[in-house]
Order: sequence, then C-alpha cells, then structure tokens
Amino acid sequence: MQEQTAICTYRVQSRHEDRFLELLARHWRTLHGLGLVTDERSEIYRSVDEPPTYVEIFTWREGGLEQARTHPDVLAIWDPMEPLLEERDGRPAREFPRYRRKPATRQPSS
Repeated sequence: MQEQTAICTYRVQSRHEDRFLELLARHWRTLHGLGLVTDERSEIYRSVDEPPTYVEIFTWREGGLEQARTHPDVLAIWDPMEPLLEERDGRPAREFPRYRRKPATRQPSS
C-alpha cells in the first residue's frame, strides 16, 4: 500500500457547526502528531450554501488509516463528530474516498 490522499466530506447540522469546528481543528494535528499523515497540512473548505458542508483534504502515510481506526486519540475526535453530521440530499453524513496522486498528463497542442 502507498500514501493515499483522503478527500473527506462532512455534512454538518447547522446547529452543531461550532462544535464540529472545534473537533475539526484537532483532527489533522492529532493525526500528524501520531505520525499517521504526511507533513503537508490539511486543506479545509466550507460550502457557500447552507446547511454547511465541509471538505478536508490530507494524505495518509502508508498504514496510517488502519492505525487511526483503532487509536483512542483519533476515536476521541471521530466518535463525537458523528452525531453532529446528517444525511443530506440522498448522500451519507460523511464520505471518505481515498485517492493516489498521479502525475499530470500533457495536454495536446492545438
């Protein structure tokens, strides 16, 4: 397995946005402190529409996700996050697809 970039989507209940942001502020810092993610800081985006949707992008080190799934410091963030989220527009409350970086392809000359 290699490093994998996660593009996490969180559909946050409006009334819980402040609490969610408190947890999100600790998320990458905790993962990084445990050596589970790369040194590149996470990027965080918020939807312009309401209710809020947040996207967090970061890269797991090899084996980092597997370790995170059982680490008490990570679960202390993930578990309280869950009730702050909601299913919306037929989509789950949270999504965590992972990707591998690929080199850019050359565009054909016109």
